[in-house]
Amino acid sequence: MATGVLQRVGGGLGRAKVRARSAGQLVLWSRGFTTSSSRSREDSWFKSLFVRKVDPRKDAHSNLLTKNEESNLYKIQFHNVKPECLDAYNKLCEDVLPSIHADKYYPCELVGTWNTWYGEQDQAVHLWRYRGGYPALTEVMNKLRQNKEFTAYRKERGKMLLSRRNQLLLEFSFWNEPIPREGPNVYELRSYQLRPGTMIEWGNYW
Repeated sequence: MATGVLQRVGGGLGRAKVRARSAGQLVLWSRGFTTSSSRSREDSWFKSLFVRKVDPRKDAHSNLLTKNEESNLYKIQFHNVKPECLDAYNKLCEDVLPSIHADKYYPCELVGTWNTWYGEQDQAVHLWRYRGGYPALTEVMNKLRQNKEFTAYRKERGKMLLSRRNQLLLEFSFWNEPIPREGPNVYELRSYQLRPGTMIEWGNYW
């Protein structure tokens, strides 16, 4: 395609020179070539020679970088707890959350639960895995609405929280599945702000 562009533009320049010579105005044509409008067109033409034409990707990054064959979906929860309630909150979670993890009725797993050490203080972090993706998440949410023990847990938990937020996450194809380890352990929770269009390159480097 670049060759075709070069040929067409080159032919146009050749015809312009012939017309200029036949009119005896080669000097005027040279001066006119340096005017701003002509220069901008020439700059645009010259720059186009070095612009690599890339077809737009038809696949979303979530399809290119994730493990579609496993279709695991993760939910990470951040709970900011009132400082005076942190111990009671941890005890409440210890009594309720592992039972949901162990119950085969719910297609989800509690990968880990932690308190932050640096950064946000008096914060609890929970990581859930849903095998089956978004349908599994929807199934768990619908079932938990009917769970009286979990409803009581949420009501009691609400008295202890200042704020809460969560995120849904997909696995990167180039990382292994997180496996719980015997604790206690210290983990680093790291995030990156990427420049637009660089996620594929970032994944390749990892």
